[in-house]
Amino acid sequence: MFELLTGFSRELREAGIPVSLSENIDAMEAVQHIPLEDRDALKYALAATMVKHDSHWRAFETVFEVYFSLRGKEYGIASDEEGEEGSDNVDMDGMGNQPGRGDGSGGSQMSPEELAEMLYQALMRGDDAMMRAIARQSVQRFAGMEPGRPVGGTYYLYRTLRNLDLDGVLDRLMEQAREKAPDPGLTPLEERLERDEFEARIDKLKKEVEAEIRRRLVADRGVEAMAKTLRKPLPEDVDFMHASREEMANLRKAIYPLTRKLAVRLARKRRHGRKGPLDFRNTVRHSLSYGGVPAEPKFKYPRPAKPEIFVIADISGSVAAFARFTLHLVYAISNQFSKVRSFVFIDGLDEVTSYFEGVDDISEAVHRVNTEADVVWVDGHSDYGHAFEVFWERYGKEVGPKTTVLILGDARNNYHASQAWIIQEINKRARSTFWLNPEPKSYWDTGDSIVGEYGAHCDGTFEVRNLRQLEGFVENLA
Repeated sequence: MFELLTGFSRELREAGIPVSLSENIDAMEAVQHIPLEDRDALKYALAATMVKHDSHWRAFETVFEVYFSLRGKEYGIASDEEGEEGSDNVDMDGMGNQPGRGDGSGGSQMSPEELAEMLYQALMRGDDAMMRAIARQSVQRFAGMEPGRPVGGTYYLYRTLRNLDLDGVLDRLMEQAREKAPDPGLTPLEERLERDEFEARIDKLKKEVEAEIRRRLVADRGVEAMAKTLRKPLPEDVDFMHASREEMANLRKAIYPLTRKLAVRLARKRRHGRKGPLDFRNTVRHSLSYGGVPAEPKFKYPRPAKPEIFVIADISGSVAAFARFTLHLVYAISNQFSKVRSFVFIDGLDEVTSYFEGVDDISEAVHRVNTEADVVWVDGHSDYGHAFEVFWERYGKEVGPKTTVLILGDARNNYHASQAWIIQEINKRARSTFWLNPEPKSYWDTGDSIVGEYGAHCDGTFEVRNLRQLEGFVENLA
């Protein structure tokens, strides 16, 4: 058990979840007080000692299901004939019958129609035991798993669920519910509740199928290999430029608690800033209580003003996702700045500050930015030089000594003129100028990227590819 927990905590760290030595010791202590045969108790005991943030839960759960999956010869990926023999002892009729091998009445001898009927009955009754048996039989029949085959579990899951036709089963369940309802039939609310219940049962079946596939893959490839295969980055480590739709949804969920945390940190940082010069008069006054000895020096505490923020964001192509999350973050903590103004560009530039005023859901404002902003000048290909010219002509005089300018983009200028002198002039007027680039540093100044030319006139050029890096940068703004 010690070696298993050690490997488990090591894999959690590989997945990005911070697990310290003391937390590892707490986990080992916790498992001594729970029944090890209870997987749920073990799972939540380890989570209570090792997981510190709700956004890490899914990564933890994936690693747990791999390291503590059910194991045994029955989960091995075998040939079709062996697989069929191995499934004869499951209870497929829901009545407790467990027919012997080869008698023709086992689950492997059922026709597809009989299996579909069993699936329908299990979902209608909400029979968890029967759903587990059906999940096992379905994976064995439809997944097409072969020993040593380098195929991910998603492929096997797709093949299995496609053959089960769960959408058709849901329609049949709803039709049955309507027929059983007394006249005048189901109300819209009752129909919604029935559908939600059946969809919840179907989701449970899908999880059983996924778990069955995972168990078989672990038995075939080993724990460490499967943990590495299923490893996914935490929401704060997902690359903006290459995030999937599901990862984008997780990013949107993660950004709101991040903004609250950042707002608190910025406010605390401003309150407890560095001490100013010695306050001689106050020190002498307080020294009277010590007989004239200045035992307690007093200092003048500076009162830093809230900075203004000008955000100039490239919203072309894949960089748009990065700009979208940065706008989310900056506007969510806008109360920490005296003023926030936003400008977006492709080869033209437009101010979109008004889109964010009086809006409860920032996503609506970002959608308006993407659909209504006048950012195309000629052909809709990035032209940083022309966009900066427009900014300088229209808004350059409004940049002042309290203004912090954030420029968001990959600086891929399609070989147009850079007009880097404008960034130099902006930096002379502004409090500070920072360039945030969502590309890896190894890509900078390659091809049509001229970030180095612009960065020479900025106070800092930062690689910001994910929420963790974005959080680290924003903390330094105040």
